[in-house]
Order: sequence, then C-alpha cells, then structure tokens
Amino acid sequence: MSKIITRWGNNSIRMHKAQAREQPDVANRAQPLDWSALLAEHERWLRTVVYARLAGAEGVDEVLQEVALAAVRQKAPLHDPNKVAPWLYRLAVVQSLLYRRRQGRGRKLIDRFVQRRPPLEHDAGSPDPLSWLLADERHRLVRQAMASLLPRDAEILMLKYTEDWNYGQLAERLGISHSAVETRLHRARARLRNELTALNVVEVKG
Repeated sequence: MSKIITRWGNNSIRMHKAQAREQPDVANRAQPLDWSALLAEHERWLRTVVYARLAGAEGVDEVLQEVALAAVRQKAPLHDPNKVAPWLYRLAVVQSLLYRRRQGRGRKLIDRFVQRRPPLEHDAGSPDPLSWLLADERHRLVRQAMASLLPRDAEILMLKYTEDWNYGQLAERLGISHSAVETRLHRARARLRNELTALNVVEVKG
C-alpha cells in the first residue's frame, strides 16, 4: 500500500509541475492584433510603397484593399506587433505585382480590341491631375526620371523623402538591415542622378 501511495504522490507532483509549466503559456498567450487600427496606422507609408511599385496613383486604392483583406484573412495570424510593418510591406509588394500582372493582361485584351476596331477619332484622354500641379518643366523631368527607375529604387527614395524617415525607421518598416537600407539608398540616388543628368536637369561636374 505504501508503494501505491508513493507512486500516486509522485504522479501528483509531476502533474502539478506540468500544470505550472502550462499556466504561464496560457497567461502569456498573445492577444489577437487589432488589424483595423494597424492598417490605419501604416496606411500612409504603404500607400507610398504601392504608388512607387505601380508607378502612378491608378490602382493604389485597389491594391491597399487587397492588402487589408489579406491581413484579415491570414491563415497563420501574427501575434508580434514588431513584425507587422515588414509583413505588411512584403504583402503590399506582392499585391502590387499581382495587380500589374492583371493590368498587363487587361491591356493586351484592349489592344486586340483596338486592332479589330480602330477608333474613328483620336482621343488623347483626360490629362493626369498630377500634371496640373507639376506644370513646371523641371518637375516634369524629375517625374520622368523617377518613372524610369526600378520600382524598388523609386520606392525607397519616396519613403525616405516623403515620410522623412531615417535609416532605422526604413529598416524597421522594410524588414531589412541598416546597412541594406544605406546600400539601397546610395544606389537609388546614383541611378536617379544619372537619369536627371541624361535629361539635363543636373549638370555633370567636369
């Protein structure tokens, strides 16, 4: 009988220890993130990222809507608030690429239709509202130079100078290292300067 009591006592001790280990896990279990608040918090700079990736304002709202839907429907929910910004950044890039792919297919269908049914009159289309604000020739050329850059180059330049972020803030949002931010910015600035030089916006120093 004493052996049975001893075994029961040992089992009880092990059960209490196991429960003690499990209790902190339950207590520390992360609460679901408030995605409505997080999306509102990060919307401005995500809009800049998508704008740069799409090379224009058209489609930005649609892509951001897809980002919001994907954030809410994610199969493996995030619980760490520190990982939200880089995760949203990668999601915005992917959704921008998907949008451009869809638009590419749509343009091909339109081109085929136009080839079969050419327009009777030339339609120049509506002017870009942004061009009204950037009527100055220099601004127009800067826009042209920015449009010629790779999306990732335009993106980091726009985030740096429209959001006024330092290297640490860029690294945190993009999920890359401080040195990677410095390298990307250096290359993007050099490429932009080359484009501006080609357009005679900046002079080449002899």
